[in-house]
Amino acid sequence: MEMRPRALDRRLTTSVCVEDGSQVAAARRLAAELARRLDFDESGAGRVALAATELATNLVKHARQGEMLLSAIERDGDPVVEILALDRGPGMPSVERCLEDGYSTAGSPGTGLGAVRRLAGALDVYSRPDGTALLARIGPSAAPRRTRDVLAISGVSVACRGEERSGDAWDQEFDAGRHTLLVVDGLGHGADAAVAAEACVDAFRRRARVAPAARVEALHAALRATRGGAVAVVEIDLGRRVVRYAGLGNITGAIYGEGPVRHLVSHHGIAGHVARKIDEYSYPWPPRGMLVVHSDGVATLRDLDRYAGLRERDPGLVAGVLYRDFARRRDDATVVVAREVAA
Repeated sequence: MEMRPRALDRRLTTSVCVEDGSQVAAARRLAAELARRLDFDESGAGRVALAATELATNLVKHARQGEMLLSAIERDGDPVVEILALDRGPGMPSVERCLEDGYSTAGSPGTGLGAVRRLAGALDVYSRPDGTALLARIGPSAAPRRTRDVLAISGVSVACRGEERSGDAWDQEFDAGRHTLLVVDGLGHGADAAVAAEACVDAFRRRARVAPAARVEALHAALRATRGGAVAVVEIDLGRRVVRYAGLGNITGAIYGEGPVRHLVSHHGIAGHVARKIDEYSYPWPPRGMLVVHSDGVATLRDLDRYAGLRERDPGLVAGVLYRDFARRRDDATVVVAREVAA
């Protein structure tokens, strides 16, 4: 069985506020530290630090309410640093022109975003007048790698402000054509919530190849010694075009496609403590399907109609935009997105 990507620090995403020049150095330092923890060599860590510097500098020069998210992920067996640069406007007049060397609206040389494009193995941008989101993934090697995934999956999981550890977590596995996702929200936030989330991820990995409802039952049992939390397990079978889902507590999920949005059903309860009912539900996986699952640190999404073209973007970029616009900021916040891509 192939299991990927393996999580580093339970997929915790580090958030860095970038609104003045003094915060650029902090973004660079944190990005370089993350690369070194992933065993990047000096050249690789330097490329990550340079990309973070360029993106942070761009936020200071051009944006309102800039924020950078730094995540450690794995793609096709390789460690990757994922950088999301988020802001609330004024947007790029032309994304393609802004990525060209020599183009600038601030009187600078105009080489920053072009440099990031050359440094990154993958880069995607979504920009509107009310804000821009830019995603860059940088691996240990300068050579870009094309992912083999038919279902692209990515997410962000940000700790509540003032907390070093997140009570949210997410994980995934791939086995025999089926992708299975876990999202857990430990009760409350802080260290005890993080213990519950980590126990849930550990139990999820120990129960590989188990159907969603049975897996949630196992997670419920595994969390009894913790403060508990909300959990959801989603299995996407692209061969059969079916989604199976089981949830306990206030994890929210929805499937978007060429038709009405399908909202996934979770039962009330707290995994580890109260579970009167655990059921599994099946839903069709639509053409051009996209799944969004999030914790209650993110306000409920009614639809994505206001975000023209967002559903065609990289899932990590989608997760970043939804986090930026819907995170409540007083709790841990997790958004995970899965989108079918061309083989």
